[in-house]
Amino acid sequence: MPVTQFDIPEKYSYQNGFDNYLESEAVPHALPIGQNSPQKPPLGLYAEKLSGTAFTAPRHENKQTWLYRILPSCAHPPFTSCSPPPNESYITDENKLHYIPNQLRWDPFDDDSKEKKDWVEGLHRVAGAGDPTLKQGLGIYLYVVSRDMDEKQAFYSADGDLLIVCQEGSLDIRTEFGWILVRPMEICVVPRGIKYWVGLAQGKARGYALELYQNHFVLPELGPIGSNGLANARDFQVPVASFEEDHGSTASDGKYEWRIKVKFNNGLFETRQRHSPFDVVGWHGNYYPFKYDLGRFNTVGSVSYDHPDPSIFTVLSAPSERQGTAVADFVIFPPRWLVGEDTFRPPWYHRNTMSEFMGLIKGGYDAKKGGKGGFVPGGASLHNVMSGHGPDVESYEGAREGELRPQKVGEGSCAFMFESCLMVGVSDWGLKHERGVWGEKVQEDYSEHSWGGVKVHWKGGKAE
Repeated sequence: MPVTQFDIPEKYSYQNGFDNYLESEAVPHALPIGQNSPQKPPLGLYAEKLSGTAFTAPRHENKQTWLYRILPSCAHPPFTSCSPPPNESYITDENKLHYIPNQLRWDPFDDDSKEKKDWVEGLHRVAGAGDPTLKQGLGIYLYVVSRDMDEKQAFYSADGDLLIVCQEGSLDIRTEFGWILVRPMEICVVPRGIKYWVGLAQGKARGYALELYQNHFVLPELGPIGSNGLANARDFQVPVASFEEDHGSTASDGKYEWRIKVKFNNGLFETRQRHSPFDVVGWHGNYYPFKYDLGRFNTVGSVSYDHPDPSIFTVLSAPSERQGTAVADFVIFPPRWLVGEDTFRPPWYHRNTMSEFMGLIKGGYDAKKGGKGGFVPGGASLHNVMSGHGPDVESYEGAREGELRPQKVGEGSCAFMFESCLMVGVSDWGLKHERGVWGEKVQEDYSEHSWGGVKVHWKGGKAE
């Protein structure tokens, strides 16, 4: 079922729909009528176009939004490079990614240091592939956040769209388009170039993120499924316009200083300006941040025999240039009924031309047992291109000998997968074996623990 709704402040208001052309005004008549850039926009605002695709992209792919704001985004001093702090609590690193065929699994990521970290400090790249300068590939991150970003601060990425998977604690996100509250079992996408601020609704937040360097996320085609199912378009939520007046008589004489940080080619840059970046009074377009409640996912499965491909659990997809192949698929494994007759019901053993990075939001995963050294909430695993994987010994034997009756699996749990056609490399930080202040720890005995005790059931050619 969907995440339970509760009374929340009025600032969290949403419009519904995926990839709709929407408009929103925080003040009546902020949007011009019948044109985008009049000689004098309403209310003394500036018109600013935000393009998420080339101007000449096909109409069905074109992403753009017109913003009507108090001051234009270009009004700031030059950006300067930020140096990473010595404790490596940094959104990116300059270390080379390591491409290895081994199956990898990590204990839950946490930050046990005494220093509290904000959103930018708390993001850390664990894996990735490609090059943001060529707008190709992706980056995979873990985050642990223990304090709000400074009040007069904003951040954006020029490298790609960021998909945030909230695992523990809630994120209070202010964007140029309005406010978004993201709770566990919800996701949020902040497209490339959109400025935002992240605070905490509770004292701490932990989760996962995928940065998409190329294309944008779309809903997967349903094919023979028909016109409804999986993630339905009506369940995606988009914020409504909200702004603040924090400026002087010109762009450079405001009372307060704002720090704007940008991720650019996996580096951090900063500028300081004298006006709020959150001064958008109205907007219209189809390029905007959005959120989705994973509890609303409509799961589809087999009602006769065999376990279908996990692609039927795809929430969002980022297509590559090759039809049917994704740079990134976001796939979830929510509570669902299994009824297949004469069927091994957990995911089968397999080797995949796609890379699979998995995380666990809550509960347990039906193909991996928890406990010490297991796959537990806040942890992760990576099965790279053609690296064999599948159920661990205990899960396999239990499913092999289990009674085949209608069974609901995954109650109280939800695992997810970032699947990519790319070979994924792992950062130095992700490969650390010692337990550091973040508690990053690769399980060195993952393969032996999972499959070292797989039994031989061979009957010597004699049928049972």
